[in-house]
Amino acid sequence: MRMVDLIRKKRTGEEMTAEEIRFLVNGVVSGAIPDYQTAAWAMAVCFTGMTAAETANLTLAMAQSGDVVDLSGIRGVKVDKHSTGGVGDKTTLILAPMVAACGVPVAKMSGRGLGHTGGTIDKLEAIAGFRTELSRDAFFAQVNEIGVSVIGQSGNIAPADKKLYALRDVTGTVDSIPLIASSVMSKKIAAGADAIVLDVKFGSGAFMKTAEDAIELAKAMVAIGTEVGRNTVAAITDMDQPLGRLIGNALEVREAIEILRGEGPDDLRELCLELGGHMLLLGGKAADRADARAKLERALASGEALRKLAQLIAAQGGDPAVAERPELLPQAAARVRVAADADGYVHGIDAEAIGVAAMRLGAGRATKDDAIDYAVGIELVAKRGDRVRRGDPLAVLHVRAEDEAAAAASEQVRSAYALEAEPPARQPLVYAVVSKDGVER
Repeated sequence: MRMVDLIRKKRTGEEMTAEEIRFLVNGVVSGAIPDYQTAAWAMAVCFTGMTAAETANLTLAMAQSGDVVDLSGIRGVKVDKHSTGGVGDKTTLILAPMVAACGVPVAKMSGRGLGHTGGTIDKLEAIAGFRTELSRDAFFAQVNEIGVSVIGQSGNIAPADKKLYALRDVTGTVDSIPLIASSVMSKKIAAGADAIVLDVKFGSGAFMKTAEDAIELAKAMVAIGTEVGRNTVAAITDMDQPLGRLIGNALEVREAIEILRGEGPDDLRELCLELGGHMLLLGGKAADRADARAKLERALASGEALRKLAQLIAAQGGDPAVAERPELLPQAAARVRVAADADGYVHGIDAEAIGVAAMRLGAGRATKDDAIDYAVGIELVAKRGDRVRRGDPLAVLHVRAEDEAAAAASEQVRSAYALEAEPPARQPLVYAVVSKDGVER
């Protein structure tokens, strides 16, 4: 078998066999296939696409290229959740304890962030002493005992995907739905969950800019999950403005605690109830979506979800008092107020611009070696639909010092707000749900 023949085959739109795809993936991991040939194959896929069977075979081959986690030692149906990324997305911090409080075991492996703000692991490490590295036995024992654990992802999960994505990133071949779908799903399958809930975002702060593109990606990922025996559901959700009001690592932990207390912003609460409902259904702990929502709301109202977060923190070496006293989290030295320069209604907030501003303050990483400042970030005072007058606060920056970097971030945040004379049309938070049975709008 020769790679040049596979490139020609894909270039002409023919379907590759499972054996040919395994040859490709093995060659990428071992280095036997040079980067220029892999890049040529990826470009051919961008032009001619892949069939559902090819995409599923690529996903499985990449999942099996490294460690494949066996979660059978954990009792119950293990349901994983994955978001395609967004600004202010701290849903795992809320969903893990909330869903566990309803009886669905959460054995979650998450990553660090590269870009706007830290990933879930970075956010958890804003809690002093919190350990994100556990042995396999300790990980399993904790989930069996308290129902939840969130740890760092193994460095050898889907290594073929890491190598292929690095090439795609520098060869203009990232935006291919089959390659995106297989990249996401290979890691989820290797992580060992029995079922998967996907949060596929669209809008200014998401990779997919339109709802229809997000639906196509979701359909591809659900098809992969179905093909390999993982019950998979995807919610298509709005990222035309940041999720919630707080962006930054410790700030996002604080907002997660607010939701678990029954407080916090409505959009974040509603999204967590939607995603959590699907997790309960796939985990066999609810009869229907109404029953799932009712159980989640009871877990919040009773304080059981917040107590589960405290258990999780304590089990992994952190101070559980943080759940009751979020002021124990790192706090920035200074605040900078960003004021509106005109009257009007907030029509939109460029989520990507807000994320980049947060990164420049130190909340995220421009390169993988950058250090994160857990305390800094952005607090959004006004959200879409709010009416403001000239001089009213749009946002508050949590900064190390009132310096040039803070001033530049302040201007970037102000420019991210679009103000109009009339109120905006209402936009749904959840646009559609995609399952093996089709698309529900």
